[in-house]
Amino acid sequence: MSLSQAVLNQDRLALSRLLTRVENDSEEGRAALNELFPHTGKAHLIGVTGAPGTGKSTLVNQLALHYRKAEKRVAIVAVDPSSPFTGGAVLGDRVRMRDLYGDKGVFIRSMASRGSLGGLAQTTAAVVQVFDAAGFDVILIETVGAGQAEVDVARLAHTTLVVEAPGLGDDIQAIKAGILEIADVLVINKADRPGVENTERALRGMLELAHPTRRVFQHHGQRMVVDAPPKAEEQQPIWVPEIKRVTAKDGIGIAELGETIARHVAFLRAGGEWAARERAQLQATFDALVQEKLFSQFLAKLSPEGYDALISKIVARERSPWEALEEVIQ
Repeated sequence: MSLSQAVLNQDRLALSRLLTRVENDSEEGRAALNELFPHTGKAHLIGVTGAPGTGKSTLVNQLALHYRKAEKRVAIVAVDPSSPFTGGAVLGDRVRMRDLYGDKGVFIRSMASRGSLGGLAQTTAAVVQVFDAAGFDVILIETVGAGQAEVDVARLAHTTLVVEAPGLGDDIQAIKAGILEIADVLVINKADRPGVENTERALRGMLELAHPTRRVFQHHGQRMVVDAPPKAEEQQPIWVPEIKRVTAKDGIGIAELGETIARHVAFLRAGGEWAARERAQLQATFDALVQEKLFSQFLAKLSPEGYDALISKIVARERSPWEALEEVIQ
């Protein structure tokens, strides 16, 4: 039996082995992705992002328990900062998810970001596709909490949770980090702390100013509008992000948050935006693959000596990067 077939049969050991091959971008991993791709497109992808210290891992743990009670299979992709010594994931998230150990309906995969910007490792999309094909109903994607570049998670998820917490020195750090506009649900975690009212008031005020009519993704430095309704359709319902208070360490507010996520899924499916987001996800994945492949081919045709000489000219200010690019293309 092939590795991909074993994954379709929900073999956990085969799944673990294939994920390693996919992360390492091996030929076997790419071949398996091709075989598995027709079996994808069923899972609900939930991105969880926010500043460090807001309790994202604890929230993911509680959401996984919530979905397990509904007998849904849950996969968790925790993108950790890379260890500066080994390049591997720090695995801090797994320490906080002990409640899920031993549950065969849950699979946790920690990934090293390996310097990738946006809080997501470059292979996260491929790993998510494997989990999707393996029959997981919900895939929770937790990012490293690196700040503004967290908007990358919106390219991958159907529902994006932006997690805030009171008492971190700034009631509106999410807005300052530029990630409010990608939120489908704003979660105020640690709601038992003083200052939660100020945090909610600040977020609500920003939402009233923003009141989005379109969803804009940052992709390779370009703004990509996924659903910008024409003027004739301006009366089309839009999703205004909801604000939910939770205390994840005690499980308080998790059921209500689950209901909000369910309403968002219903909204996406009713208005056709689910399909629009699926298209945006796959387009972003394809664009990234094209960029990586073309760059590899470019380097293969340019000798290391020629490349170094060109960089030296740029460093010496004899060529601008733009002139060097035109010179290479010519």
